[in-house]
Parts: sequence; structure tokens; C-alpha cells
Amino acid sequence: MNAPRNDADIQQSLFEKRQKIYPREVHGRFARLRVISIITLLGLFYALPWIDWDGRQSVLFDLPARKFHVFGLTFWPQDFLLLAFLLMLAALSLFFFTAIAGRLWCGYACPQTVWTEVFLWMERMIEGDRIAQMRLDNKPMSWKKFRIKATKHAVWIIFSLHTGATFIGYFVPIRELTSQIMTLELGAWATFWMLFYGFATYGNAGWMREQVCIYMCPYARFQSAMFDDDTMVVSYDAKRGEPRGRRRFDDEEKRAQLGDCINCTLCVQVCPTGIDIRDGLQYECIGCSACIDACNDVMDKVGYEPGLIRYTTQNLIEGKPSRIIRPRIVIYGTILLSLTGLFIYIAGTRTPLALDVIRDRNQLYRESRGMIENVYKLKIINMDEQPHTYSLSVSGIDDIRLELEQAKIRVDSGKVMALPVRLLVREDTLTSRSSDIEFTLTATADPELSVSEHARFIGPMP
Repeated sequence: MNAPRNDADIQQSLFEKRQKIYPREVHGRFARLRVISIITLLGLFYALPWIDWDGRQSVLFDLPARKFHVFGLTFWPQDFLLLAFLLMLAALSLFFFTAIAGRLWCGYACPQTVWTEVFLWMERMIEGDRIAQMRLDNKPMSWKKFRIKATKHAVWIIFSLHTGATFIGYFVPIRELTSQIMTLELGAWATFWMLFYGFATYGNAGWMREQVCIYMCPYARFQSAMFDDDTMVVSYDAKRGEPRGRRRFDDEEKRAQLGDCINCTLCVQVCPTGIDIRDGLQYECIGCSACIDACNDVMDKVGYEPGLIRYTTQNLIEGKPSRIIRPRIVIYGTILLSLTGLFIYIAGTRTPLALDVIRDRNQLYRESRGMIENVYKLKIINMDEQPHTYSLSVSGIDDIRLELEQAKIRVDSGKVMALPVRLLVREDTLTSRSSDIEFTLTATADPELSVSEHARFIGPMP
């Protein structure tokens, strides 16, 4: 009969203390691709705020002015539809490439992966390789160990603060921000967000690392919904590798009894999440392909064919035919191309001028000496980089008359003007209680900068 378990036993069984992972450095084709991806992405992140475009920071999300500057284009809150399209394109792109080749995003482009790789590189430069790091952590605290650890964390913190400052530089002009930091005049909110983002970088990439991927990231949980037997994933060929075991390579009889896996465990040692790919596809696998490079290097040294661990599909592993073009790929690709084309069309044809027409709801109409009057409030939004003077016209009813409270309609760049207007129509001209009309606003200096808006003119029953 089993002894009863107390609360301490139950609590201990439900909690497992994190064991630090020491990923071994690996070299190979996929490692080079990952390095190229990391250098490219980090280069863009740190360089873009310093690149000018048409005399302005190339990428700047100016929240106080409610303007987003992206490579010469200026987007306003009224362009929310474009933002929605971008988010849908990002989601569909993730689904599309995941269905084709698994977790490419996680292994090569995810910010958690990118910054973790940089922190690992700095750790290796200061503490040494995997074995040296393990030995250092197992040693009791000494002046030498303290100095090495303090140096590592100091470098991490400096890099994290630089990352936080660069992040803020996408919302505050980077040159102005740098000047404020150097003169210790940085505002409270900018300081808070720089420290917050820097601390998040330091904590996620320096301390939590694979814990973010395993426990915090939702993508690992629903990726299986996008996988099928034809999805390219990192896989171990068990038919070829088993039974695994060490062997003397001059013992032909034992070599014939074993599979190609020599059980060197290098595939586990290089894994940044600490899994054993030989146990099959696991949600912790981020598709970084480090195990492929490590295994291919071992296969080359022992004289076996490469590809014991490789990018392949479940169907190919089982000896079945595999297809790249399949219904879900066609559906994802068609929707992705359609939304991309629609986004390009909307962004290319957008007019930096908006006009909203609001009828006076206090009184439908007024009658005076055979004339019917409707009152409207026009909201004019100049989304161009230059101030403009506009002319306003209205059409839809014969002999309709437009009266303005001001003779000149001038709106500065980025400003909104509320313009009251009155429309007068002879009562005998109206043929129905409600008539369609159209307001047209045109820039006097640029007739192509024009926008129209429909409205209704209300009168008595004819």
C-alpha cells in the first residue's frame, strides 16, 4: 500500500526548477543563414531611425502629432484600414510560410531568437564556450568569477539600454533623443519606456531565453493547427538512425547491427531549447536547424551520408509521396496575394485629404420665402505635408446655393477644420423629401487633390 503524500510532496511534483541550458556553438549552412538573418534584422532595427528620407527620419511614429512617417509616406489615424491590412498580411504570411516550412519565423526572425543569439554570442566571448561556462557556474564564488559575471552583465545591460533607446527612437526623433540622453534632459515618459524596453530585452534574452518560447509564446501552442504531413519540419530519420549506439568503426559487424546515429548527443547540446529532436516533433522546437548542422558535421566525420536530421516532411520520412502545392497552400497564397494587391492599390490611390459631412440634427430644414435651408458641419482634414487653400462646391440639385461663414478655406498641414455651411434650394425645385447631393473639396493650387462626399438634402413633402 502506498504511503499518503503530504502537501510538500504534491507541490514538488507540480513544479520543476529551471535547469540552465548551455547551447553549444555550431557551424554550418543553416548557422550561416541564421547569422545573416540576425545581422540583417538587427542592422535594420538600429540603422533605420538614423536614415533620413526627404529631410525627415525615415521611420517615425509621431504619436503627439498622430502621424506615422514610413519612407516618405505619412499615415494618419484615418488610415486605420491600411494598418488592419498590414496586420492581416502579417498573420497570413505567418500561416503561409508555417504551412510550407514550419517555424521559419521562430528560428530565424523572431525578436526573441535574434536578441537571444546576440546575448549568447556576448556570453561566449566573455565566459568561453559551453564547457567553460558550465565549469565557471559550478565553481564557488571568487573574485575572478565575480569579475567575469559582472563584466558579462554590464555588457548585457549596456546593450539592452542601447536597444531601449533605439526603440524609443522610433517614436521620438532619434537625434533629439540622443541629445537629451547625453545632456541628461530626457523626459519622464521617454526614460520610463527606454528602461522598460531595455529591462525586457535584458530579462528575456539574458535570463528567460527558451522559457519565453516554451511557456509564454502562444505560437508554439497553435502551430500544430497549421502543420500537416506535407509541412517541411526539422526531423530525425528514425528508420535510418535506429538502433542508435556508439561503435568502433573498425568493427564492421557491430556497425551493421546499429543505425547511423552514434548517440553523440550533439544534437541535444546545440539545441537552444534543450530538447532531443530524436524524440520526434515537439512544440518546443523553434526550427533553428542547429541540430541539422551538428549532425551533418558528425556524419561527415564518421563517413556516413548527411541528412540523418534534416528538413523533410512526415510523408517523406514514411516513404510516401509529398506535395508542396496543396489546398491550404493555394488558399493561403491566394488570399495573401489578393490582400497584398489591395493594400498596394489603396496605399497608392489614397488622397491626403479627408472630408466628413455632418448634418445639423437639431432641425431637419428651415423654410424662408420659398427657400428650403439645410445646415451642415464639414470636417476637413489636411493630411498633406503642405498647407492648402481649398474651394468647395456642391451638386445634385438644380440651382442649389452654397453659403459659407468664411470666404477662405485654408487648412494647415496636419490640421482639422470644422466648417459650418448652409445650402439653400427653391422649394419648387425639390422633387422628393430627400435628395442626394455631393460636396466636392478641391485644393486651389493642385486640382488633382480633391475629395467628394455624399450627403442628403431634406425638405418638405412635395
